[in-house]
Amino acid sequence: MRVIKRYRIHAGTFAWILHRLSGLGLIFYLLLHIWVISHLSGGEKSFDGIMHAFGSPLFKLMEIGLVGVIFYHMFNGLRIILIDMGVMVEKQKMLFAVSVVVWLACWGGAAAVMISRMFSATG
Repeated sequence: MRVIKRYRIHAGTFAWILHRLSGLGLIFYLLLHIWVISHLSGGEKSFDGIMHAFGSPLFKLMEIGLVGVIFYHMFNGLRIILIDMGVMVEKQKMLFAVSVVVWLACWGGAAAVMISRMFSATG
């Protein structure tokens, strides 16, 4: 007897998975932030050393990714709040599509500003 059935991933499932992953990413960032701030107790030299390491282009790109994670989590969270309140429950797919478009637009705008500042600071 086959107990495990094949599960189809719908838009809601995809949104749920991404929301959980973005939440885990934010928890990781929060723990990293606390670790960096703890270097203040080691004195100015310790903190400046860790901040110098985080000034690399790799970490600048990771900051752009962090902004994307924050925006996704925020807009999908607002979508979840609307659905929990009973607003547009029957239009969940459309609401998810709208939240993705708004997320990508905001992330793209923020990324453009961050990238332009990154290049203007090095030039």
